[in-house]
Amino acid sequence: MALRSAGGRRGSGSLAELLGRVKRRKCVPDRGPGLQDAAVRLLSCHQNLNDLFLEVENSNKSTEQSSTEPPHVVSEPFVVSALQEQASRLGVPLGILSAKTAVASVEQISQASLESGQTVLLNREQRKKLSLLLETIKDLLVRSAFCRSLFCQEIWKMQKPPVLEVVWHLHRGITVNLGELLESNSDTPAVVEWLCSSLCLLCEQAEDSSQEMELCSHMLSDFVITFLQNGFQQTADRGKKLELNKSPQICFAVLQRMLTWVLDAIAKEKQEDPTKLQGVKCWLNVFNVAMYRSTVCPDALQQFFVHTLTEVLTYNPLLKVSDAIRMQREWSFARTTPLLATLYRKLFVAFSAEELLSHLQQVLETHEVNWQHVLSFVSTLVICQVKAEQLVKDLLSRLLTKAFENYDMENIITAFLIVRQAALEGPAVFVPYAEWFKASFGNSSGYHGNSKKALVFLFEFLSELVPFEAPQYLKVHIMHPPFVPAKYRSFLLEYIALAKTRLADLKVSIEDMGLYEDLSTKEIVQPHCQALQDVEKAIQIFENTGKIPTSVMEASIFRRPYYISRFIPALLQPRVLPEIPDSCMALIDSLKRANKIPPNVYSRYIQDCQAMKKKLVQDGSIEMETDHLKEPFEQLKAELAELRTLITDQSKYSAVPAQIAVISERLTAVLGHSEDKNQAASLNFRVQVNISDPRIEAPYQNVIDLLLTSFCQNLIAASYFNPPDRQGHCPSLFVKMICGHGHLLPALLTRLCQLIYYQGPSLNEAHILGLAAFVVHLCECKSFVPEVDVESLAPQPGSARGLPVTEFCDCLLACRTGESLAFCLRFCTAAVSYYLCKFSSLPHGDLCSFLPPGLLKKLQYVVPRLNLEARGTGCEEEEVELSWRFLSCPSVSYTKASLCLWKQTHFQEFLKEKVFQLSFREWLLFELEIQSETDILSASERQDFHYWALYEWYLPASSASGGCDGDLEEACGILINAFLDFFQRSKLDSCGPLKKLEFSTHSSTVNPDILSKLQEMVLELGDRKVLSAGRLHGREHFLFRVFQARLAGTGNGSAVGQQLQRQQELLLQKRILLGLPPPVLITACQRGKRVTLDCEDFFHFVNSELRNVCSRGCVLSYDITAHFFRGLLSASLDCEESAQGVNDVLAACRTKCPLLLCSAGRWWPRLEPVLCSQWTRLSGACLPQEMQRLKECQCSATSFLSSEVAFSLPDAPWISAAFLHFTIQQQVAHERRSEVLRRLGSSVEQLLVSLLFFSLLDVISTRLAPQEGVDAHEALEWCLEILRHLEERGMSWLVLFHSVDKGHGFYHVLRHAVSDQYIRLLPLAFFSLIPGFHQELFVREPSFLAVVIDSYIQLLQLFVDGGNASGSDQEAQSMHAANAVDSLEAITKARQFLLHSIPRCPRKSFTNVHQFLDLCEEFDPEMTAALLHYSKPAADLEYHDGPDLF
Repeated sequence: MALRSAGGRRGSGSLAELLGRVKRRKCVPDRGPGLQDAAVRLLSCHQNLNDLFLEVENSNKSTEQSSTEPPHVVSEPFVVSALQEQASRLGVPLGILSAKTAVASVEQISQASLESGQTVLLNREQRKKLSLLLETIKDLLVRSAFCRSLFCQEIWKMQKPPVLEVVWHLHRGITVNLGELLESNSDTPAVVEWLCSSLCLLCEQAEDSSQEMELCSHMLSDFVITFLQNGFQQTADRGKKLELNKSPQICFAVLQRMLTWVLDAIAKEKQEDPTKLQGVKCWLNVFNVAMYRSTVCPDALQQFFVHTLTEVLTYNPLLKVSDAIRMQREWSFARTTPLLATLYRKLFVAFSAEELLSHLQQVLETHEVNWQHVLSFVSTLVICQVKAEQLVKDLLSRLLTKAFENYDMENIITAFLIVRQAALEGPAVFVPYAEWFKASFGNSSGYHGNSKKALVFLFEFLSELVPFEAPQYLKVHIMHPPFVPAKYRSFLLEYIALAKTRLADLKVSIEDMGLYEDLSTKEIVQPHCQALQDVEKAIQIFENTGKIPTSVMEASIFRRPYYISRFIPALLQPRVLPEIPDSCMALIDSLKRANKIPPNVYSRYIQDCQAMKKKLVQDGSIEMETDHLKEPFEQLKAELAELRTLITDQSKYSAVPAQIAVISERLTAVLGHSEDKNQAASLNFRVQVNISDPRIEAPYQNVIDLLLTSFCQNLIAASYFNPPDRQGHCPSLFVKMICGHGHLLPALLTRLCQLIYYQGPSLNEAHILGLAAFVVHLCECKSFVPEVDVESLAPQPGSARGLPVTEFCDCLLACRTGESLAFCLRFCTAAVSYYLCKFSSLPHGDLCSFLPPGLLKKLQYVVPRLNLEARGTGCEEEEVELSWRFLSCPSVSYTKASLCLWKQTHFQEFLKEKVFQLSFREWLLFELEIQSETDILSASERQDFHYWALYEWYLPASSASGGCDGDLEEACGILINAFLDFFQRSKLDSCGPLKKLEFSTHSSTVNPDILSKLQEMVLELGDRKVLSAGRLHGREHFLFRVFQARLAGTGNGSAVGQQLQRQQELLLQKRILLGLPPPVLITACQRGKRVTLDCEDFFHFVNSELRNVCSRGCVLSYDITAHFFRGLLSASLDCEESAQGVNDVLAACRTKCPLLLCSAGRWWPRLEPVLCSQWTRLSGACLPQEMQRLKECQCSATSFLSSEVAFSLPDAPWISAAFLHFTIQQQVAHERRSEVLRRLGSSVEQLLVSLLFFSLLDVISTRLAPQEGVDAHEALEWCLEILRHLEERGMSWLVLFHSVDKGHGFYHVLRHAVSDQYIRLLPLAFFSLIPGFHQELFVREPSFLAVVIDSYIQLLQLFVDGGNASGSDQEAQSMHAANAVDSLEAITKARQFLLHSIPRCPRKSFTNVHQFLDLCEEFDPEMTAALLHYSKPAADLEYHDGPDLF
């Protein structure tokens, strides 16, 4: 053997020399055969054919390189001849000899690797020799001088199996494919073992050597492709070849063994050798789907991944369900081993989310599963798949439906495990467990609600869970129990008792639950930690509302043990108190003032704080207590930086969800919270934002700024490489993750308020772009954000509800000044452009449902306002595409960008959708917000814009698109409504008194340009409308139609809020009237050939509305009174006889609207010069007769009081009485008024009675409106004086107090001129006149007793029913006014008077009281008994005098 080896080496050298000499010398054709024979003889002497296989090709190549003549194939005849010679001598076929020789060469090449222990890879020299061998074998194959099958068989007979790289080169070089090699081995288990061990070693060596990494990657790829092609053949082919071929079985077995190797390593990942883990990580690359796209048929690839997923889920199913219940919180995504998470993420690429959930359900139904892998799969799925949440909900629904249909315990436990696992990942990706449980079982329509059997099944299941349950789930079931009909209540009570017992065993008290505890949190929060979180939340609520939180107040009463032992110690932790009291100190002070902190506890707290300060001062180390946040905060920054590296590389987008999950964990560590505790206390939780004073605590602001900065930087960085539609789901997932931390939402929204509402104009382009994109995604995640209660924003009608986050973001984009308009343009352009680019692949319907309408409406307002090209149809330029790269450029021109966006066909399509259309009313509200002194437009530019908007845009536009259909009256109505809405909002914002809200062209609260447009339109409307009497009938004046509709919306209840709102609305409507031309109150009506004036609508408005807010019960304000008279005089010019038109209207006033004439009596000294001057200017003739009579009434009263002239009655007695009453008040001192009565004489009974009525209104006014300055004592004395005067002359005055429905001539007109609340208080005024009543009244006035009883019942009813919610607002006000006096004293005095008077009344006085007995019985049975007793005939009574009660 040694001799052969030595000879082989020598032969090898001589062969090289020989071949070298042959190629260096010229080849002479006639000498060729001789040389060949010589060479064969030489080779025959040297029998080492192995060396010949390995060297001859190299010699040929060197010879070809040195030869200058055309080469002849010399080596091949040498090798073939040598093999033929040897084969003939041995008596074997040529192919067999060449195959055995090749195997020997392979063994020789592999020897070095086998000896070194490196059993899978060759070194450089070995690869060189193997390459030569393969070239020789290829040549032999071409000449059919090589037996492939024998080679495959012989290679397995070597002393040791071949090196894996040799097999790969044989396979890759198309010499012998791997399938042939595997088929030729009879020992299948040995082959599988060799392949698996070699592959494992290959993976481990690949990670050790960077130089060999690429080679290993190619080897793994080729081997696995072959395994897949053979091991996962199509079903038909596999069935035919299963018995004949072993390679499919081997390939399948190898893949199975390698998967088991991976899963074993995952199970022991923490204990495994790092080298092995690196090898496993390398093998995981075989699950990259892209590696097989063009090499493996789709069916085989799908079978492979399905099989792999099934094996992962069913691997080593040893854990019981009880183990899963206890341990599942340890299997969340953040705690899943990196290898398993990586495997899942690679497998997810091969399936859609629907396929993954469908396969999971199939596996759960047909296999025993590894619960750890299944639940980790669920966590990874909801994190990495955007659609997973809804699909998991659908799976849960199917499982629960099956469970309750078949009463299958397996399905229900599976559902509960899955939902709890998904909920562990936080509300950003899945609904909290508490919310899911309440939605699924908290009402009668739940899965358990169809039968008693289903209910029993549910409680049996929950009861079986109790021994294994974590406390937080037991708390959920107790705090949000399943719906149970009353008759089955015992089932629930038994379960609650069992759950509480379990909590007691766990030493978790339900009484120790926090005020704001998250019942679905994955962590068990210790009571003292929960108390600290409750304190933090309580401080936050107090800071936002300024009030002690309701939950804290309730806890101090109903949960006192927790409040005293947990909450108060957590709140009163000693610290260095700041010089300026912070929110915590303010809350403590409020609780102390409310007696919710024991004095000794508070004193000890102050002492401890002072001691701490003293100690820290001595140590010289008073610092902010934020150091504990430093390390987690830095970790959060590092993870955010890592996220930026992922989003700038599109190939790494698949790792983004996992990184965001890690960021979420870091965020939790920074803030010290577990999941969203804010939403736990109530499913109706709202975020509080104080927009007038937005403040954030320092730790929260640092975190929010870091998150917003990271988002903006990520967006800008990603935009350098890809537009938004190619940036993946990172922005959406990032914002959703933030929303999942509910305790951050108040700080987040407050910070957005600071940045957008206050600092918006000063932001640079990158900030605007980033914030705009953030708002878009925040609105996309609106289902994760609770409603927002915004303080200092005027609530809209019916806005007791909170604002959705979309409306809140819209509120932040104010358009008041030039700067804010420019910012709004930039922000909305960036947001809408980003939205259209980001979601360009969505259908139009989905785009419309996700896009915030407020952004488009702001653009519709701002773009035409600031850009002439956007107005009208003058956009003749071609549509220019607005690229994202243009917007993300630092020097972007937003004016150009907005116009570019405006011209986009896609954008214009949006504007056709109803939800995005900016209506005329909305446009007006935007424009009324503009402060003209800071407007970006000049006065002339603003007027041009208003003209275009009103007359060219909205007036001709259809009502379907927010316009007016060309209807000028409709346009005026919308304008008036907009003015009123704007003033209501402004009034609520300013919170000032109503009198400060003046509507005039000089007011700083109104846009004078818009007001002038309204006046212009109203005048145009009046000029063209002279209606016929027929058309006027039943047609209400548009102005009062608008007013009445708004008043109907305010309600007519007795609540004080409703009353004040209605009064405010009325005053604003009055100001609207005063801002319009006076003739608008009057309608010109064509009656035959004659034009008359119609004031019915104004009269109705006065009688139904203004009458109830007038002064002293019967006086309208001067401004509205003058407005009416001025309008009447101006409108009379439409009549053929102007004076007659004025006379007709004023004559109608006497019966239809007497309040106007009463008001004229009050203000005539101021009215007369104004009206006389106007009439002279308009007509030049004498005053109309009715006006002249009013003038004479004033002259008569003035003359009567200033001289000894007798008083005349130029008009109706009640009108003259009104003028005389107001003149007396203005000109006659109280002590001189008796003389006035004496001079009036006895022939003016109606005048005196009317004068008494107006004086009684003054008495009521002193109680209803003391601010009007009427002296109560003097007013009552004056009434008694008038009453004595009437009594002395025997004049009847009781008619004033008869019920209205009886009607008493002109006295009924008096009541019609007075406010309802004053009429209701007339009984109070009546009984204030008791000192002036004479005994003979009972005899002289038979109806006196009936009037007294009626007034007494009204007085009782006023006090008993006055506060009833069903009553009118006047009733409520009357009740409040009556309560201002001593109500008991008033009723007592009236009752005593009646009881004293009844015995003295003649029998005929009782004839009219029977109609009051039923009501009297209800309120005062004793009074009824007295009436019945004394109403009997005289014969039945034993007469006796009653006691003298006064």
